[in-house]
Amino acid sequence: MPRAFHRTSLMPLLGVLLLSSCGDERAFPVRTYNMGEKVELGHINYQVFETQWLTHMGEGADARVPQQRYFLVRIAAINSGGADVMVPTMSIQDDSGTVYNELSDGTGVPEWAGYLRSVKPALAARGNIIFDAPPRHYKLKVTDESGERTALIDIPLNFGAETPEIVSPGLGRDQEKK
Repeated sequence: MPRAFHRTSLMPLLGVLLLSSCGDERAFPVRTYNMGEKVELGHINYQVFETQWLTHMGEGADARVPQQRYFLVRIAAINSGGADVMVPTMSIQDDSGTVYNELSDGTGVPEWAGYLRSVKPALAARGNIIFDAPPRHYKLKVTDESGERTALIDIPLNFGAETPEIVSPGLGRDQEKK
């Protein structure tokens, strides 16, 4: 009987330990930041500068075509610690909860930040990261070097292209505006 008594006395202790581990999530709430704001997570400071949508990269037989669209996000991930850190891979999530992971192949990506990013103290991984996703409003999920703290960066849908001026056939630009 002492063995059964011992098991039953451990059950409440186990429950307390499980409940206390759930409280850790409240210690590090997931905040949402606007694009352009500095995000400090652990020893990594993130900042998103701009985005770009592409239908392809490269030309001719060397063209690289996505399943949806290529979504480039220009970032800086600065190491504020005293030792080298690995900047974790990132993902984007749309408003319906669909997640798209960062692509590991940067072939043809201008100023690619790389996929495995080891950053020395006081330096940064800078450049574009790439996703294959449909054009939508997204939040970029970033984490600290241990993966314990998470933040979201709100990225509005923006194609960044100006609408070209349309001229009707047979009319000059001056006549079109009248």
